[in-house]
Amino acid sequence: MDSSNPGAVNAITGTGALGKKVFGFTPDSGVQLGGLWIPDCNYLLAGGLKPHRGGGNNLLQLSLYLDLEKLHIWKGGRFYVDFLQFNGSAVNDEAGTVQGYNGLVAQSPFHRSELYQLWFQQILFDEKFFVRIGKVVPSIDFNNVVKPIHLNQKSLEIPATTGLIYTPIFVNSSTLGVLPAYYDSAYSITFNVFPTKHHYFSCGFYDGNLARGVRTGLRGPEFNGYYFQIGEIGGWWKINNKPGNIGIGGWNQTGQLTAEGENNTEISEKGTQGFYLFGTQRLWLQHPEKDSSGIIGFIQYGINNSKTLIINNYYGAGLTFLGLIPGRSLDSMGCGFALAKLNPRIFQRSYELILQAYDQINLRGSAYFLGALSYIPHPGAEENLQSAWAITGRIIFPF
Repeated sequence: MDSSNPGAVNAITGTGALGKKVFGFTPDSGVQLGGLWIPDCNYLLAGGLKPHRGGGNNLLQLSLYLDLEKLHIWKGGRFYVDFLQFNGSAVNDEAGTVQGYNGLVAQSPFHRSELYQLWFQQILFDEKFFVRIGKVVPSIDFNNVVKPIHLNQKSLEIPATTGLIYTPIFVNSSTLGVLPAYYDSAYSITFNVFPTKHHYFSCGFYDGNLARGVRTGLRGPEFNGYYFQIGEIGGWWKINNKPGNIGIGGWNQTGQLTAEGENNTEISEKGTQGFYLFGTQRLWLQHPEKDSSGIIGFIQYGINNSKTLIINNYYGAGLTFLGLIPGRSLDSMGCGFALAKLNPRIFQRSYELILQAYDQINLRGSAYFLGALSYIPHPGAEENLQSAWAITGRIIFPF
């Protein structure tokens, strides 16, 4: 095959270096023991709710992945468990942003230890049908503009669409509050179908209690009428030997939903639905046939009909510059914007825009330093907030 299908995403945490170093697990052993450590520091230079405030975050994940077929236990079987420890601060709230300029921080509590993922996957019909059941992160499978495109020709690969760190890169703003995502995973069953090497269809059925404010990452499943369903179709192509992909999806949330509107009024609705799309395209190759340096572009869009979600429409786009500095092939830099139409029943501001630029520098091996500058002209949390400027410094160390 020329490519692994863009819908076939498991996003196993880490590189497996921990298991190789301690236990000697090789890539062909069927066992990967690894993890991820991300500490960062943030400072609000001006504006927002609490200007001239700093805050730090620390994320640690430890994971175990078992290829049960390679272990001669179960044909087509995969097992995965991922533990998460997070200690952070309310840096997004201090900036007054509704969307979030730092995606490492989600909803409170900001100090948590949790079983982040626990699932079993069965692969059937010559790798054309996958089913996964357990505790998962749906934003990995759905509406994921960051996912890579792997090709046999390494110079054409898209290793990751962008290194931007604002929340809408990981969770389309129009699905905030309903789509289970980092770090509030959810119990579910997910189906992936790959009719050709260029196309896929995915659908999933999830515990939907996140929509009523339950922190699903910290709890077991509940079956009480709150369910989240989502489906997506997509595929990839090459234009003048430059790869790209697209995904289009829709979702439905059930249950009685409520929110607090202006003057402490209660807003309610019975269920809600939405639609989204995303796409990426390799725009330029600096050294065709040699390496993957060049420029990548991406777009995002989302809309819902909700009265209670904080954002009704979302538009995003950006550019990524890979390995353009001679001798620094693993470095990247980029910029992007996230524009959200805020729910007028909840907020006085109509829109919130985040502009962000970053530079990601390879330190050694799989370790990186990332610096980001974020600008929010009109933070949406309150009507009269001054424009916010924030800087972030982050270490990314998968192992």
